Amino acid sequence: MNSIAQAVPEAALQAIRKLIKEQGFGPGHALPSQRELAVQLGVSRASLREALSSLSALGVVSVQPGKGVFVQTAQEPPAGFAWPFAAQATPLEIFQLRYALEGFAAGLAAVTLTIEALDSLEDNVEAMRQVLKAGDFEAAARLDFEFHQRILLASGNRAMVSILSASAEVFLESQKLPFIRPERAMETWQEHRKILRALAQRNSAAAQKTMQQHVRNAALRTGIAFLTPATP
Repeated sequence: MNSIAQAVPEAALQAIRKLIKEQGFGPGHALPSQRELAVQLGVSRASLREALSSLSALGVVSVQPGKGVFVQTAQEPPAGFAWPFAAQATPLEIFQLRYALEGFAAGLAAVTLTIEALDSLEDNVEAMRQVLKAGDFEAAARLDFEFHQRILLASGNRAMVSILSASAEVFLESQKLPFIRPERAMETWQEHRKILRALAQRNSAAAQKTMQQHVRNAALRTGIAFLTPATP
């Protein structure tokens, strides 16, 4: 298989979106049953469920157990949404990179983090709460970047730190994107608290998982869904 080919769940996600558009399904309309969709799209039920889960998080569909899958109004980026680094990478590609890179870094940092570094992260999380309450989303994005940067530094992996340093502007821009929806801005702070708790508990597996969930949720808040490789 071509290494850059779409993952099956990602292909299913795009196929469902195309189906909704081309067959004129509107808000409130029921899609075919999951069994029918899986056959129609030529994918497994597991891949279909993963695709529907991401579409549900984006607000494209509502999955109602025992009733079916219903179309909702899809979330679209607000007017003025722009990505200035299109020549280098798409926002989707940056979120995927961050998912892999920062999840691993958080797992390492849970083991190597010093008390001083942990205190700095706690101060950062509290500062973010304050600026979000004040509605200063530019400052929140910078604190977000700093939070992730500190965890990468704490991981002790110089190669990962080098990637961040070389692409700092791109990473920072990706951390501004979730704040285009102010009504969901506090979710970033809440997720940082969960990451901080896992780091304080020295729980490497939990730190990696909560970081990966955070990056994926941040993408969803931007209106970007990406699917991850299945784990054995």
